[in-house]
Amino acid sequence: MRNLLLSLVPFLLMCLILLSCQGMTTGEADNEFVQNRGAGMDDWFSQPPSPSWKQFKKAPQGQAWFEVYRIRPGIFAIHEPGHFELVISYLIVGTQRSLLFDTGLGIGDMKGVISELTDHDPIVLNSHTHYDHVGGNHSFRTIYGAATEFTRTNARGKSHDEVAGFVSEGWIRRRTPEGFSSDTYRIEPFSVGRTVADGDQIDLGDRTLEVLLTPGHTPDSLCLLDRANRLLFTGDTFYPEALYAHFEGANVGQYTDSARRLAGLVDQIDWLLPAHMEPWLPSQYLVRMRDAFEVIQGGSASFILTDGNRQYSFEGFSIIVPDRPGDNVSLH
Repeated sequence: MRNLLLSLVPFLLMCLILLSCQGMTTGEADNEFVQNRGAGMDDWFSQPPSPSWKQFKKAPQGQAWFEVYRIRPGIFAIHEPGHFELVISYLIVGTQRSLLFDTGLGIGDMKGVISELTDHDPIVLNSHTHYDHVGGNHSFRTIYGAATEFTRTNARGKSHDEVAGFVSEGWIRRRTPEGFSSDTYRIEPFSVGRTVADGDQIDLGDRTLEVLLTPGHTPDSLCLLDRANRLLFTGDTFYPEALYAHFEGANVGQYTDSARRLAGLVDQIDWLLPAHMEPWLPSQYLVRMRDAFEVIQGGSASFILTDGNRQYSFEGFSIIVPDRPGDNVSLH
């Protein structure tokens, strides 16, 4: 018997090695309402707001749907806390021009908010063109965007049928503005007047913003680097929650490359300003994100299945990838 057990040791060790190389499923967690966004999302509204908001002063404005915070001189975070996305758009005010990084969900009047914060008619540049970042685009005259087919397709707008689920039960937990109806919600078409390339600089007068193309979450994902002030506006490339690498158009390989690139800039950046959850994070998260993607690509991380996707958890965030990897994912 002892010899038999000893003879099984190499086999058992090989099994353990194979499991560690392939990752392990540690459970399943599905949602009824807010699906494909990670585990436990149906009760998102029961979680208290991030305490990081308390360090910033609210800027007065007239719409209850929005909360606007002065993050730094010339930088306003425009938050929509009544919707699951907890989306944050940023108005960056310069001495000569202003730039609006994303325009939110299109539930409130984004242009009205901007008119209370600056006299400039701002340039709009989207971190990417998912519905929750372009909802107010149609109200603005000057829009810059990435030169991708994904951008061009989304600029045509989204019909009510395409986005109705995002304003259905479980997604909204605040009174919506007068005149808004979830029965007719849609994303209006908009026109991109100028395309941006990697490394392009946008001069606002006393502040210069550099465009960094960071595909992965979407083909047109980008970040804005304010080198002089050591700030990075990350869009959806990073925020402290579930990062989505499983949607149509996502590419885990590209996301990994983008994470590596941003981690290489960490010594030049002090703070991150993400497009969801909270507006102010230390730049060290970029290194954690890179390491997380590399662990996933190496196949050694455990995960849970949530709404049919793999969710890998790390300190301060998680990453969701398809359970059945296609050409965009390499999971050994």
